[in-house]
Amino acid sequence: MRRALLNIAGESAFYSAVAAFVVLTAFPFYWMLITSLKSNPDLYNVTNIPFWFNETPTLEHFQYLFEQTLFARWLLNSLIIGLCVVAITLTAALPAGYSLARMVGRNGEALGIGIFLTYLVPPTLLFLPLSRIVASLGLQNSMWSLVLVYPTFTIPFCTWLLMGFFKAMPVEIAEAAIVDGCSLFGAFVRMVLPLSLPAILTAVIFTFTLTLQEFVYALTFISASAQKPVTLGVATDLVRGDIFFWGEIMAGALIASIPVAIAYNLFLDRFISGITGGAVK
Repeated sequence: MRRALLNIAGESAFYSAVAAFVVLTAFPFYWMLITSLKSNPDLYNVTNIPFWFNETPTLEHFQYLFEQTLFARWLLNSLIIGLCVVAITLTAALPAGYSLARMVGRNGEALGIGIFLTYLVPPTLLFLPLSRIVASLGLQNSMWSLVLVYPTFTIPFCTWLLMGFFKAMPVEIAEAAIVDGCSLFGAFVRMVLPLSLPAILTAVIFTFTLTLQEFVYALTFISASAQKPVTLGVATDLVRGDIFFWGEIMAGALIASIPVAIAYNLFLDRFISGITGGAVK
């Protein structure tokens, strides 16, 4: 009887913790959804209960976003920036991570740690020299400046991440391909990359998410509304002085966060496999 009571208590504690975690993580999405669907009288009436609808829901905030602002352009800018940064990051991080993983001795590990440490440098220390580079290239007030700047912090982390995954991959796979007639690059493309899809997918999700949520560099290099990514556009163009358009802000945040949440849930298994792949042999 005592063991049964202990098991029941343990299961109750476990499911209570899971329920609390689910509520904690789902509440921001619920708050964004309910705020974006409230009418302005319902939203700004301090006597109303804020956790549900006190008046009929409306889509006026979404309509305002797409008709009265450049929200669609901001989404397109963020998509273009994210895809370009992902392509640049993978082009640099894949061969770099594989080369570091195959280096003999402590040099490869030390160099990999050094590359990862560059990711830890705060952006507030780097945007001044980077702004000089952007100005010298004539990319001021252009979204292409972010395509140039963002790989400075995505490439180091992804290189370190892929290096750990490649270290866990048997060397004999590439050696067998070379014996069968492949060049070193051919073995890397035909054998190593297909087996590295979980790690590559992890790098893609990480890079795209980081570019989507970055704010400091975007605020520093871009001021024209047509060139802003969605993070900067929602945070600046929907705030006029001391007036916050909370309905539109929450609607924009909800639309921008849904694709990322769906991507994480669809590829969760591969994402975890890519993150932990370098931790086990």
